[in-house]
Formats: sequence, C-alpha cells, structure tokens
Amino acid sequence: MKQIYIDYIAAHLAVKPWQVENCITLLEDGCTIPFISRYRKEKTGGLDDVAVAEVSHWAEVFTEMEKRKETILGTISEAGKLTPELRRRIEETVSASELEDLYLPYRPKRKTRASVAVEKGLEPLADALWNAALRAPSVEARKYVGDKVPTVEEALAGARDIVAERLSETASVRESLRESFRARRVVTKVTKAGAEHPDAGKYRSYFNFTMPVAKIPAHNLLAILRAADEGILNVGLDTDAEKCTAKLFYEFFKGRRYPSEETGNELKAAFSDSFKRLLEPSISGEILREAKRKADVESVGIFGENLRQLLLAPPVGGKRTMAIDPGFRTGCKVVCLDERGALLHFEAIFPHPPMTRKIESITAIGKMVEQYRPEVIAVGSGTAGRETADFLKRCYLPEGVKVYMVSEDGASVYSASETGREEFPDYDVTVRGAVSIGRRLQDPLAELVKIDPKSLGIGQYQHDVDQALLKEKLDNTVLICVNSVGVNLNTASEYLLRYVSGIGPVLAKNIVAYRDKIGGFTSRRQLLEVPRLGAKAFEQCAGFLRIPGAENPLDGSAVHPESYHIVDRMARDLGVGTAALVGNAELCKRLKAEDYVEGEFGLPTVRDILQELAKPGRDPREEAQDFAFAEDIRTIDDLKAGMELPGIVTNITAFGAFVDIGIHEQGLIHVSKMGARGHVDPSKVVRLHQKVTVTVLDVDLDRNRISLGLMAAAGRQAPGEGGGGEMVR
Repeated sequence: MKQIYIDYIAAHLAVKPWQVENCITLLEDGCTIPFISRYRKEKTGGLDDVAVAEVSHWAEVFTEMEKRKETILGTISEAGKLTPELRRRIEETVSASELEDLYLPYRPKRKTRASVAVEKGLEPLADALWNAALRAPSVEARKYVGDKVPTVEEALAGARDIVAERLSETASVRESLRESFRARRVVTKVTKAGAEHPDAGKYRSYFNFTMPVAKIPAHNLLAILRAADEGILNVGLDTDAEKCTAKLFYEFFKGRRYPSEETGNELKAAFSDSFKRLLEPSISGEILREAKRKADVESVGIFGENLRQLLLAPPVGGKRTMAIDPGFRTGCKVVCLDERGALLHFEAIFPHPPMTRKIESITAIGKMVEQYRPEVIAVGSGTAGRETADFLKRCYLPEGVKVYMVSEDGASVYSASETGREEFPDYDVTVRGAVSIGRRLQDPLAELVKIDPKSLGIGQYQHDVDQALLKEKLDNTVLICVNSVGVNLNTASEYLLRYVSGIGPVLAKNIVAYRDKIGGFTSRRQLLEVPRLGAKAFEQCAGFLRIPGAENPLDGSAVHPESYHIVDRMARDLGVGTAALVGNAELCKRLKAEDYVEGEFGLPTVRDILQELAKPGRDPREEAQDFAFAEDIRTIDDLKAGMELPGIVTNITAFGAFVDIGIHEQGLIHVSKMGARGHVDPSKVVRLHQKVTVTVLDVDLDRNRISLGLMAAAGRQAPGEGGGGEMVR
C-alpha cells in the first residue's frame, strides 16, 4: 500500500506508520484480526483488536480509492486532458471528496445547460467572460448571434451557464464552500403532507428545528433524515446565498478589479446562478451526507459495544437447565437440557390466565425437576416473564436451584431460522425458542452467534445507518469476542466454530464431521488431518481452540503451538516437566520474561505466555449475578415520581440508556440524568445488562413513557456483567 495511505491511517489512529504497514502486510498475508492482535504484537507494536480492525477497514477504503483513481486517470487521459500536475494531485490525495472534485470537470455527464451552450459554440465567449477579459460583453456577444443563437441575450445567457458550471466544478471553490457549510445549522420544517402523516407525532419536536451541523447528535440527525425520507420534513442548511456568492466573487478576483461594470454584472449573475442552482444543492447534500456518515460511525460503534457486552455476558456454564418461554394465552413452553444443551424433554404448561391450570402446572414442574434434576432455571424476560418467575416460587425446587431471567431478544428469529431448523428439524418454533433461552443462560456467546445481531434489540436506528458499515462492525465484534474467550474444540457447535480465526463455514463443518469420526480431538495437531485445513488455517485457529484434558496440557491453553518450545525451555530451566508448570502461578513467578526472548518471539509474546501459564484457559467472563425487581411494582400505574427502584440496563444509545424495572414498559435514563456535567457518553457510565438503582422522575401514562434518573450503578465490571441471565430471588 502507498505510503500516503499508511501515513493517513497512522495519523488517524495516533500510531506509528511502521505499525500500520506491518499490520497491513499481515492482513494481506491472510492473517485475521484476532490472530494479529493476540499473536503478532511484536509486528504491530501491540495494536489491540479494535485498532487492527480499524487498520483493516481503512486499508479496504484506500484499496477501493486506488482502483477509483486508476479509472479516473484512464478517463481523463483518454480525453487528452491529463496534465502532469493533475496526475500528481490525483495520485497524492487521500480525500474522496477532493478526488471527485478533481475529476468533476472531466467526468462524462448528461446534457446540461452549459453543454448545450458549448454545442452552440459559445465556449469562447464564456472563456473571455471567465477570464474577465471583456469590457463590453454584449458587444462581443453579437459575434455569436446566428441560427443557433437568435439573440445577444441568449448568447450571454449561454456564456453565463458555462461559467456557472465551470465555477461549480472548481475544486478550490467547492472545498471553500464545504468549510463554510460545516459551520452552518441544520434547519428542518414540516411539509404540508407531513403534518397529517400517521407517524408525524414521532417527529413533532423536529417540525421547526435548528442546530449547528457540527453539534447535532447522531440520533437527532438519523431521526431527521428518516422523517425526510418519509416526506414529513424538509431538511437543509441555513446558508446565506447573497453572502456566499459575494465571498466566492471576492475569492475569485482576489482583489483584482473587473474590466467594467457590465462585465462585473454578468459574472455576478453567473456566480449567483451557480451557487443557487448547482453549488448550494450539491455541497449542502455533501455536508449532510458527511454528517450522516459521522452519525453512522457513532451509531455503529454503539451497536458494536452493546453487542460485545452481550456476547461476553457471564455464562452459568455446563449445568443441567430447565428453560421456560413464558406466555399467557399460549401457555409456557418448558424444555429440559443436559449440561451441553442437548434437548431432553419438552412440554407446555398453563399457569396463567386465561386457562390457569396452576395445580397441573406445579405438578408438571415437580415431575420434571425430579426426573431431569435441573441445576438452574432460565425464564424468558418477555411477556409473562415476571409472572412466570413468581409462579416458580410456588413450585418445589430443590435447594440450590437458581432461577434466572434471560433476555428473549432474537429467540423467535432463531426459532424460525435455517439454523434452528437444522438443529431441531422435528420440533416447532416454540420448542426451539425455549431451547435458545436455556442455552443462552448456559453460554450466551455460543448461542447468540447463531442469531443475526440486528435482531438482538441493541443500539439505535439500525435500519437507517450504512448497512455495509454495520455488518462489518458486527461481524468483527463477533469474531473478536469468540476468539477472546476461546472455544472448546470437542464441544463447540459448527455455528460457533465458524467464527474461530481462520476457519469459516466449510472448515467448521469439516471439523465437526472429523470430530464425530474420531470420537473427539486429543491434540491440536490432529486439526491438520481435517480435510482442507492446511498449515495457514492451523496457524490462524490453533491458539483459539482448547482441548481440556489433552495429553499436552498446553493444548488446553491460549499458548500457541508455535510457542510450545519456549514453554518447554522454561520447564527445563526450572527442572520440572511442562505439565507441572502449566497452571502453577508460583513457578511462573520464578521466571523472567526477558530470558526467553528469541527471534520473532519478543517480550510481549513471552509475557502473554507467562500470564496464560499461570491461569491456563481462563474464561475472561465473570459469573452470573443475582438480582430482584421491586416486589410492589407490577405495572406503570404503580409508579410515582421520587421512587427509587432496582433495574437492569437493556439497551444503550447515544441519548441514554433503557432500563427494565420489572414492568412491561421500559424507562429511559436520558444522558442529562446520568449524574455528570457536560457531554456524557452513556456507554462510559453504564453497561448493557448492568444492575442499576434508578429514581422515577416522571411518568407519562398517555404515552406509556417513564423518565428515570441514575442513582447508582454496579462498578465497571468485566464486559457483560449480568448478561446471560439475572437471578431472581
């Protein structure tokens, strides 16, 4: 990649150019983001997975830009208009807008007023006017009157059209206006039809709205642009045509005097027309799209962070599980799962109105508890969730059996998905949904990777942001999360294996088939016997796959096979076997990382090895937390201003956090109520699924809206605290 691009990425990320260059080389060599950030720290100077993902993103952007430059240079060259200076400017730019500005005068275009004037032979008159070389434009225009141009005025009008278009295609003019427009305000007005639109109420606060484009929050801008697409609002910038035209005119002449008043008037008319007809609509649209891109990046970042917290939610682990997908009219769907999530039993019970077979339901739960001996119970948090948790308190549950509320978001999507049908072809969607609830309590990461992240109820305006950017962010987030936790090679599903570094769908299927054939892997090296899994794929995936109980204990750790010889050397120096060193923190303390630096295995790698040896295969996720809603709060009618209540953060947006307080309606903690002054990033204050204490500020019964203030939040725990499920006491 060209140095200009490397330098730009380095400046953007505030890192050294050599870090970016090495990172790009590794990416081009087929290395994945998790592999680079974990096992190639010496090459990148310790860039973390987020930074590596950013480098990857910009490398793709500039690869596409380079292709675009080749096309542009070819087009201009074929037209015979490519000068050395123009080539240099095109080749050296890293700005997409500057590149398109440079190309604009040469881009093949549809018929315009200017092109019609050129066809009529008026370009020489326009050139003279553009260069301010005329004292009497009307006299000069008489030379062009003829069959194609009947009058002097039409000749002058055509010349002005050419000047107007030429001005609108001047790169310096466009960039000057961009700078001016970035300092302007977004202005919105309701349209005539918009006031009667069925969704008008949602956008009423924008009916007469204005805010500096540089300061408008992402969620406000996305809402405004959605309303504009729906025909409810007109959106623009508060540009001043007269002032902008005067500024352009002044910059164009740069203090020079134009030859005559008539020439000045002709140029002013051309400039005014250029601004109103060509420049203002074009540059305003660019600035709004630029603001939209920034809003997309911010919103996509929120999606990514929320997804990361959700995927890294604490699991309860391999426990026998009863899972309940609650409901009123259709009853509660109950499944029993073994330690690995395999379905053992399914039946429906009806403990709630309108059927209310409470005694039968209590008896059924008792029989299932006796037969399948669940250690934990997962209850979906949707409709009838809290009522079902209350019902379970009336059932006989052995001591130690914990009941957890589990988010249902996406369970119905999984139930109807191809993945759900493949896993449970003989069961309907109700069974699959209950199984998904239970499995996401056992291991949220392993289950949630089967569901489209956009179906998980996180983030804001997901359908309004750049879908390619959103997909890239969410895919990278899933990849990073799966590999940061590591995967058990002998128990992981095909769907989870797909996200392991270097594997993908085909190899995941082949790994599962080979695992079934041999009865389970006993060493990482056996991966090389899997069809189509070659040395490169092995290099990328081996360190993230774990084999607990393997003959070589390092196969159950995050130490990469390429580093096993270093561990063997450490063990020899201590006079013990490798197995004795793995998991022995005291022995590890006796080793100095500096003594084992060799070749490409630098200090960062050796330190990672020692840290891993002290706690091999450690799951970075925390344990599931217990929690209880306020017993006396059941509906929105029970709420009063001033109440202090426990709650769980269910979604984080740029404008605040939504909190479940145990009723059907969720409350909003606006950013202004998060206990800090100035601009607040909600994701820095609370975490997804975090336990919080809130105070009720206002209850709007007409609109079912609850305004909350943040009283207290559990400490900034490891990612995803409270995630897989919240225990109900």
